[in-house]
Amino acid sequence: MSHGQVWRTHRQYAATAARWTADRWRKEAERRRALRADRKPLVRDARRALATARAVDPEGVTPLRHRAERELRTAKRRVPDPMWLFATKTATALGVAGYVWLPQVSARVWVWSAVAVVAAVTALSVWIAVRERDTTGLKPTAEESALLKRLQSQHWKEHAEQRGLAGTLTGRPKLTEAGIVCAVRLDGTWTATKLRAAEDHIRALLGARTSLRMQIKAGKQGGWAELTLRTRSAADGDDLTWTPERRSLGIDTVTGEQVTVPLGERLLIAGRSGAGKSVASRPLLFDASEGATNALVIIDLKRVEGRLWDHRARVASTPHEVIDVTDELEMEMLERLSILPKGQDTWTPTPDRPRITVVVDEGAEVMTAADKVPYETETSDGKTRTANRSALPALESIARMGRAACIDLWWMTQKPTIGDGIPKQIAPQIGVSICLAVRTPAEARVVLGEDAQAKGWNADELPVPGVALIRDGKRKPDPVKVRYMDKSVVIALPDREPWSRTVAPTVEAAGAPTLTLVTNTATEVAPVPDGAAARVLKAIETADEPVRQKDLVTLTGLSKGAVSKAVKSLTTGGTIVRTPDGHLTATRGDESAAA
Repeated sequence: MSHGQVWRTHRQYAATAARWTADRWRKEAERRRALRADRKPLVRDARRALATARAVDPEGVTPLRHRAERELRTAKRRVPDPMWLFATKTATALGVAGYVWLPQVSARVWVWSAVAVVAAVTALSVWIAVRERDTTGLKPTAEESALLKRLQSQHWKEHAEQRGLAGTLTGRPKLTEAGIVCAVRLDGTWTATKLRAAEDHIRALLGARTSLRMQIKAGKQGGWAELTLRTRSAADGDDLTWTPERRSLGIDTVTGEQVTVPLGERLLIAGRSGAGKSVASRPLLFDASEGATNALVIIDLKRVEGRLWDHRARVASTPHEVIDVTDELEMEMLERLSILPKGQDTWTPTPDRPRITVVVDEGAEVMTAADKVPYETETSDGKTRTANRSALPALESIARMGRAACIDLWWMTQKPTIGDGIPKQIAPQIGVSICLAVRTPAEARVVLGEDAQAKGWNADELPVPGVALIRDGKRKPDPVKVRYMDKSVVIALPDREPWSRTVAPTVEAAGAPTLTLVTNTATEVAPVPDGAAARVLKAIETADEPVRQKDLVTLTGLSKGAVSKAVKSLTTGGTIVRTPDGHLTATRGDESAAA
């Protein structure tokens, strides 16, 4: 190798070392600058606390002043020096140490000291390189680079006051798979709620686009908030088309995990028109209708979504059909509970009596159209009269008691307000809430809880369609991209025998005889009572002693008129009798027999 080649090689090495050193210097300087901006306000607070302590205790006889002094010294120690000052102090210390110490040591000690210094410098360089290395593999886009630069504490501090954000200061922003996350320090009267209300000011300070989703919630400690800019999604690039192999509800946009909702839960699925409720529910409906021990019942007065599933589900699309199916479901529930073995908490689904999932598609329509449905009934004297009936009492009863009988209610609505789209008796029974985009924060609070806004469950900020928040007591407020199940896929699913109580065989409880109610002549079977009468009969049979008619109102949750009609029907049919003192009891002995 010639002298010129050696020189060029050494010059190349020197240039590389210089670039590496400059890069390390810049990164360390930025780190120290961010820490100083983050911790200097703590020094100011400590100085104010010391001034207050000195005013309270000028003589220093109480621990208050000494504690304030210690806290000030601790706060000062936690503020790092600027890089130039740190380098100056280090060079000065090394120069003084070398001037005083090196001439007095032998050559052997000098050699080993030099080796130790070189090894220490090398180890420090490797440690800095490893510590600063990006282990996530994420590379910021042009938009993210601009946002990260504007989220630096120095830039924020220079522009916060003119944007109405004086008293706030950002920490060190981080780029994650779900976007940019940055802590914000709050001074004075600032709170996370107040900062959330100033979202437009933050967006203007950062120069963020209007469509960029922004989340602000309380930080992990008091006086801090957490700002998240959803610049990316962990579900990006994934195929969200539903297939039998990809049967999850959707993908978590923060963690990338597959999100599923198990059967056996009472669901509320809400979202404004066009948010994608029907599409989001299809994977769930498939799970509820698949398997030998699962059955699906759909109440759909809009006659759109239910029509897709009528080859594998029981579908009620008229008010009278809704009344009929809810009566059957309530009678099935009460019968299962009556024969449930002692000590068993829930019904065990079988092919004969499967788990039944009852889906109400557009609850507001059911509350309106199926509330007062005229029915013609025949009185005891042979005359015909018309009376209004409602499906809501049976649905409310299923919501309250159906879980033990493996009859689960799923309520879907685009009007998620109590009384308009969700009955007051059903709303408290909901176990899992799936909320797509809604119109207002008030609707989000109804679906996801009163603390929804404070904890980041901002369903009113979700994009449309196909993005949902799922609150089940375990998940964080991470958006979920739901899978898309096409209508043609639903229509092509294999046929299933729809559930119907009229064709369901009688199932005996384990170790219990079959009970058959017969008349005195043993030739006629007692008439099967309707929904209200079945509830009254159940309350009388399970009571420890004869009950009064007025007590049945409390026991069944029915109105006085409904109880009166049911009692009259049951006494006329001979199913119950009224004792001389006015109490009601189920017929026994001569009136009924067990075979």
